[in-house]
Amino acid sequence: MDFINSIPTHMDYDGQKRAENLSRLIITLFGVVGLVWGYIIQQFSQTVYILGAGFVLACLLTVPPWPMYRRKPLQWQKQKESESTTHSKSKKKK
Repeated sequence: MDFINSIPTHMDYDGQKRAENLSRLIITLFGVVGLVWGYIIQQFSQTVYILGAGFVLACLLTVPPWPMYRRKPLQWQKQKESESTTHSKSKKKK
């Protein structure tokens, strides 16, 4: 169970952008190649198969949070004291 919890499941914002661009590129290229190939051999099914293969490849490369998508993590600021706790502390002092 510790192994499963140790698997990173996050992707930084820059990684999300790269994954989105890569998936669009792969699907577009496979779509164009599939359309041209299907037109040449006059088989629309080949176009669909090639586009499906591009979709599967895009999913394998972009859905898991590979290390190439986690290169620029955000450094979050520390949490400030909320206003409700500030008001309650000031009420207690009075």
